Amino acid sequence: MKLESVERIGRLEPATTDGVADRALVLLFLLVISLPLAANLLGFDGGDQQAENRELAGMPTIDGTLKSVGEFPIGLAHWFDDHFGFRATLVRWYGMSRLYGLGVSPSTAVVLGRGGWLFYGDDGGMQDYTNEQPLSNGELVLWHDSIVRANDWLRRHGVAYIFTIVPDKHIIYPEQVPASIRQVNDVSRTDQVFDALAESAVVAVDVRPALRLGKSQERLYHLTDTHWNDRGALITYQQIIGAVRAQVPAVPPAWTRGDFNPVERSVNGMDLAGMMGLTRVLREIDLQLVPRRPRRARVIEPAGAEASDELGRVVTEIPGSALPRAIVFRDSFASALAPFLSEHFSRVVYLWQNDFDAEVVQKEHPDVVLQEIVSRHLYNFIPSPELVPH
Repeated sequence: MKLESVERIGRLEPATTDGVADRALVLLFLLVISLPLAANLLGFDGGDQQAENRELAGMPTIDGTLKSVGEFPIGLAHWFDDHFGFRATLVRWYGMSRLYGLGVSPSTAVVLGRGGWLFYGDDGGMQDYTNEQPLSNGELVLWHDSIVRANDWLRRHGVAYIFTIVPDKHIIYPEQVPASIRQVNDVSRTDQVFDALAESAVVAVDVRPALRLGKSQERLYHLTDTHWNDRGALITYQQIIGAVRAQVPAVPPAWTRGDFNPVERSVNGMDLAGMMGLTRVLREIDLQLVPRRPRRARVIEPAGAEASDELGRVVTEIPGSALPRAIVFRDSFASALAPFLSEHFSRVVYLWQNDFDAEVVQKEHPDVVLQEIVSRHLYNFIPSPELVPH
């Protein structure tokens, strides 16, 4: 009997050792999975909307309504997903492992180009490069009629009108796009729209030739951002003001390159780097232009904003100026143009929208209306001629 007990004890000893190891493993697992929650509660290393280039979910609130009570659990889950501890670090590690370890983009919205160039692959970006789907005849008629009707209506009211399609950087720097992405057609949607307007009275400004000429002198677009830098914006602005002055001579001539000091600053990666979670990992040289004379235009709406801020409505004025007034229907590419353009008008209303808005024109009584749209938006926006009054 004693021998049997001894044998039983002998058999249980390894199991007891394994039990201790199992408990230690469970404790370690619980510790690891609780660290993000603990860090989250302490406010340490959560989400970083600047690094990720997006608006992170906010903490939901209950305002006493049944709707807010019902939506609170889902809102809390979204908030935790965006703010759990070590999230920013994990996102950065993931992006770095994909980029440097596998040589691929961590985001489907970003295309890795050559020589450190990043391109926007979403929002019609690569379709705009490949020209795989031209505008249909019906779509082209809508573009033509919308622009011509806006021009005719404005002219009847004594207002000058300038229309422009600005190019994404894959249009100006196709040699930096990866060879695996090939153009299907030579004619782009931008070409189609400009060709359709060629026989009309519309002043349509094609800035592509000037930008292609300028790129031989210096880089005109950011490496890690969707947009152009100050150097590219200056060239585009000069083309636009030249077209404006042909109709409204009271508008002053465009500033020249000699009116600026070129400055180079090392900065964190911009919007495309943020889409990959690598804002603080990737860097580039921002080629800036600092004016040699003070700018006179001031933002009056909203208070405290800058002319280049990406807001739905920005209004600038030059105090005491009798210069003409302007309205600019725009997208994000006009943000870099605004500090340049604002110096030429006593008042400019910048509206972030693609459609023409007759009500704003009637309210503001401008002398000039500029309508700007980036080329890739020709793939996801079709104008409505009926918005322009007869």
